[in-house]
Amino acid sequence: MTNPLLQTWTTPFQIAPFAEISDDDFAPALGEALTAHLAEIDAIAENAEPPTFENTIEAMEGAGETLGNVLSVFYSIAGADSNPKRQELQRDFSPKLSAHSSAINSNTALFARVETLWNARDTLDLNDEQARVLMLTHRGFVRAGAALTGDDEAKMKEVKSRLAVLGTQFVQNLLKDEADWFMPLSSDALAELPDFVQDAAQAAGNDKNADGAVVTLSRSLIVPFLQFSPRRELRKKAYNAWAARGANVGETDNRGIAGETLKLREERAKLLGYPDFAHYKLETEMAGTPDAVRDLLMQVWEPAKAQANKDAKTLEAMLHADGFEGPLEPWDWRYYSEARRKVEHDLDEAILKPYLQLERMIEASFSCATRLFGLDFKELDLPLYHDDCRVWEVTKDGVHIALFIGDYFARGSKRSGAWCSAMRAQARKPKAQTPIVINVCNFAKPSEGKPALLSYDDARTLFHEFGHALHQMLSDVDYESVSGTSVARDFVELPSQLYEHWLEVPEVLSEFATHAETGEPMPQDLLDKVLVASNYDMGFSTVEYVASALVDLAFHEGDAPADPMQKQVEVLSSIGMPHAIGMRHATPQFAHVFAGDGYSSGYYSYMWSEVMDADAFEAFEEIGNPFDANTAKRLAETVLSSGGSKDAKELYLAFRGRMPGVEALLKGRGLAA
Repeated sequence: MTNPLLQTWTTPFQIAPFAEISDDDFAPALGEALTAHLAEIDAIAENAEPPTFENTIEAMEGAGETLGNVLSVFYSIAGADSNPKRQELQRDFSPKLSAHSSAINSNTALFARVETLWNARDTLDLNDEQARVLMLTHRGFVRAGAALTGDDEAKMKEVKSRLAVLGTQFVQNLLKDEADWFMPLSSDALAELPDFVQDAAQAAGNDKNADGAVVTLSRSLIVPFLQFSPRRELRKKAYNAWAARGANVGETDNRGIAGETLKLREERAKLLGYPDFAHYKLETEMAGTPDAVRDLLMQVWEPAKAQANKDAKTLEAMLHADGFEGPLEPWDWRYYSEARRKVEHDLDEAILKPYLQLERMIEASFSCATRLFGLDFKELDLPLYHDDCRVWEVTKDGVHIALFIGDYFARGSKRSGAWCSAMRAQARKPKAQTPIVINVCNFAKPSEGKPALLSYDDARTLFHEFGHALHQMLSDVDYESVSGTSVARDFVELPSQLYEHWLEVPEVLSEFATHAETGEPMPQDLLDKVLVASNYDMGFSTVEYVASALVDLAFHEGDAPADPMQKQVEVLSSIGMPHAIGMRHATPQFAHVFAGDGYSSGYYSYMWSEVMDADAFEAFEEIGNPFDANTAKRLAETVLSSGGSKDAKELYLAFRGRMPGVEALLKGRGLAA
């Protein structure tokens, strides 16, 4: 039998032939692909010709196509539709891939060729993008330890291999805790919830093969349960289970993994000559230093905390009015905040939600992309990895530019959160390829025959992830290593967070926020309330986010903590964390930080990017037209199409002409003095 992962794909748009791929194909395909890639790398390293950009850097860019195919398919499926076999394969693949990366980075002949080109860079006839790719390639080798020798080189390989294993285990433990727990609801407890929460709980019960409705630890179900259930003991039980993910004693306990990970990261940084991991990680980001990160976060923390403490007093008074003694607790905040919103803004999410149909919000995100960037979307019928997935062809001026896959519904086999990834990234050299981009979300799946309804936060998430997708789809560079979202971590959230602003454009909601039963557009008074209340409870949401970012930074600056949980307590105490608000991601479930290096010492980057996105949207507001063609064209040309082909600061300056301050962010969050 031929392995479909190793064949040339003759499918439409060369999408993976998902229907032909079985779990048994992945391990042998990976083995062959790793071997083939190393052979390609060895051929580049041992080339008798003197190194040139084309025979070294560009050749490396084109190597490993089969390996890329295997990994993009496997990790897309493993994250969004896991099973025991795929989890076993992830555990097996992690050290192999780490060893493979180390073998390339420690190839002395290859590094010598890169070093020769780097030292001769001023004499090479390179265009700006080629010069950037050369710099990034050389820097990547050095930061990966290519210049290390002897015991240090061996230790670096050992550290990176162990980190890969720990990251995989962290995610799988979290997935198991989230998948295993659920809380049955009595008919009385269920009846007290809005219809859309009842439907989601019934669907979750069906998914768990339970006898009736249940609450799970999926954010799209547990958050509305905490908002609407008047039963304080049930809220407490559900919240504590949610907060305990990854911290339950036993085989899924992530606390030891977090501690070992932080120690290994410190060791890795010191092997490379950095004082700690934060300085190593931030060197290549826009922020540059831990001090710059802390300065931004604290400028936001103090006004956010002041607002949250003020709000807490109001909510606690409501708690006491209901006959409960003692302080406001984390399982109380969302319930009383929702009740307060209903009173102060006359805004009831149960009334709002029927106007936010998933189908119409997808249409809205596409429509904005059409008006801004001239993109058109046509849904296709192609085999994908799960029946919930959908796929669209994306064209511009009639020319194919991308495939877009949407996988929107929560299920027990999918890790939590929402993300965007490219199953294939855009490039022109050494071979032309168009992107295949996927958005994965965890929206509550409705009962059979009913439309999927979103909360306003869900709709914002959909626009956010589609902003990432646009960054991939509009990419227009030569080399894959600088394509799409291959940018500084604290710049990558700019396109996604900027795109969220179009959800709040009144004419977008007027057109696409239509009632699920009547089809009527959202009434003007409700639309006005939604927009006025868009900053409601911003003290809470800002505090829970910034607290997580400050803990992440503290974990990686200075010596690694002996006990991360104690360090978390110390950090939260030092900044005066409000009692009734939990971190958005407590340490044992902080997958952004512990699933891999992506957001480690970098969770702040959402806030750093928000400083820019608030300022960037003002470029449209200053003209008085959120769909201004010239501003959209400049955004596409300077930011969205450029990927990482230029320094992030240079790209932003090209779009806006200046760097922003924190004022626009505080204004946008309603936290300005």
